[in-house]
Amino acid sequence: MSRLEMVRGMIRFARDYTRRFLDNLPPEDWFRQPPGGVTHIAWQVGHLAFAEYRLALLRIRGTRLEDEQLLPTWFLKQFGKDSVPDPDPAKHPAPERIRAVFDRVHERTMVETADIPDADLDQPIVPSHPLVKTKLEVLWYCSQHEMIHAGQIALVRRLLGYAPVW
Repeated sequence: MSRLEMVRGMIRFARDYTRRFLDNLPPEDWFRQPPGGVTHIAWQVGHLAFAEYRLALLRIRGTRLEDEQLLPTWFLKQFGKDSVPDPDPAKHPAPERIRAVFDRVHERTMVETADIPDADLDQPIVPSHPLVKTKLEVLWYCSQHEMIHAGQIALVRRLLGYAPVW
């Protein structure tokens, strides 16, 4: 197995794991914050779409004109770094729309990372990132970042009264 196949497999595994927590979760629970909670499912999913774009697409191949259709600028602002989860559904797109962006970014990631030459994986990323330096490392981190947020989604679900998902 190549290095690229390994990190792509990790990204795919993390996404499949996250989807298990989202499937069959009713839209009305996407914006509920548990007592004392600081986040909700909608923000977590939107943030994962933002992060996968920034980590696995932008830092691998740069910005493209069609990126606005993939992930609109308003979406980047609402779910990006330093954004704050707001439990008011009126201030957000519908869960189905957030999920569509989440799925679309992942599909594009899997298409665009399919044939990165092995030598390119050791190249530095642009823009830089405080935790990782190369294209291989940023793809690895993409999977790890998603697992962190999958854990947060799982915790929010449990605090909302849902049974564990295995």
